[in-house]
Amino acid sequence: MTERDWHEIAEGVFRKRFEPCDVTVTAVVGSAGVAVVDTRCSPAEAREIKAQLRQLTSAPVRCVVNTHAHFDHCWGNAEFVAPRLTPSARIWGHASVPARLDPNDPALTSLVAQLAAQGPEWAQRMAELEFRAPTELVQERASIDLGDRALELRFLGRGHTDGDLWILIETGAAGIVLTGDLVEESGPPAFGQDSFPLEWADTLDRALPLIAPDALVVPGHGAIVDAAFVRAQREAIASVAAEIRRLHAAGVPVQSAASAGTWAIEVKALGAAIERGYAALT
Repeated sequence: MTERDWHEIAEGVFRKRFEPCDVTVTAVVGSAGVAVVDTRCSPAEAREIKAQLRQLTSAPVRCVVNTHAHFDHCWGNAEFVAPRLTPSARIWGHASVPARLDPNDPALTSLVAQLAAQGPEWAQRMAELEFRAPTELVQERASIDLGDRALELRFLGRGHTDGDLWILIETGAAGIVLTGDLVEESGPPAFGQDSFPLEWADTLDRALPLIAPDALVVPGHGAIVDAAFVRAQREAIASVAAEIRRLHAAGVPVQSAASAGTWAIEVKALGAAIERGYAALT
């Protein structure tokens, strides 16, 4: 068995890493059906999830959870509602997510075009794209009842985006925590143009008490980690935030901050962290 196979990490909890984007999908099987956490980049990729789930369980998919609004986590949603799935699954996400999936949003249209231009496979995926936003919206917390088990959805603050959900899964052994991209194992934290680098560490601080020392922590990308890994990543993110604040207070121009700073994360991996941090401080 490899990292590209489905792993049953606890009874009825299956996880797999998919390309493109090395995104993790988790399926939780309960007596009332299946909950799928994240749906990948397109309907075609979501169909692959559905086909593979039929090899794992005969239980129907009743719920979908989007950990956040990025394309590699939720653009397959349409495959889990009628007419592609009957009855439709209920789609859960943070209250900010529907606005990020508005097909009239120029930024979204631009991203679709950028992806389609990457080659014939991407062009085909984007040609059949249909945006389906969550209808079950989470402000701070919600619970999904799967009959003999439940998923707890928690919003603990901004970080990777303004709508990152944590998913806590009831198991008979160690707890399981799905982090979305608030925690990443296969690469450094992703500070995109919609990230909140000055708030991210505080969000992880609020999450850490919910993560038992022996819990299985499933990042949005990469291998399973533990609470110690989350603490270490939190320290790196907090260090980046502190350095942004120091440079800003010292009057270092934003365009000079990358070379002037001492960074806990490689400069080339900082993404939009400095720009976003300076904007928040200004």
